Amino acid sequence: MTLPVTITVNGRPHERVVEPRLLLVHFLRDVVGLTGTKIGCDTSQCGSCTVLLDGTAIKSCTCLAVQADGSSITTIEGLATEGRLNALQDAFWSKHGLQCGFCTPGMVFAAHELLRVHPQPSAEEIRHGLEGNMCRCTGYQNIVRAIEHAAASLGGNA
Repeated sequence: MTLPVTITVNGRPHERVVEPRLLLVHFLRDVVGLTGTKIGCDTSQCGSCTVLLDGTAIKSCTCLAVQADGSSITTIEGLATEGRLNALQDAFWSKHGLQCGFCTPGMVFAAHELLRVHPQPSAEEIRHGLEGNMCRCTGYQNIVRAIEHAAASLGGNA
């Protein structure tokens, strides 16, 4: 059995016929061909599969593609506009909030969600906002600095 879905990804509609059990993360990577969304744990513990679903951060390994039918998804590839990194991406770059980069898309979207609901978080609030996202390389300090930098540069307008 297959079902038709139409999912807008980074502003472009994608109409496909998919199996009902296809996870959104696999739709994005294998069907659409956007590999910035990572599969890190298969249990929703690491956060590397995080994307925006209609503007809200979700773990795409916990959502079926059919559940996203009619929705708009933003992946890490869709944050940059006209070849320019957005404020969070730029902050992660300039403040060295990444090493291997595997967790970075999920961290950026966790930070995006945090800044959306709390535009000027403290370092403690940032650390709390990153819960559910794991980095195996950085020790988190530069990630926190990057998010503080992004919050300051956005001036509360996340």
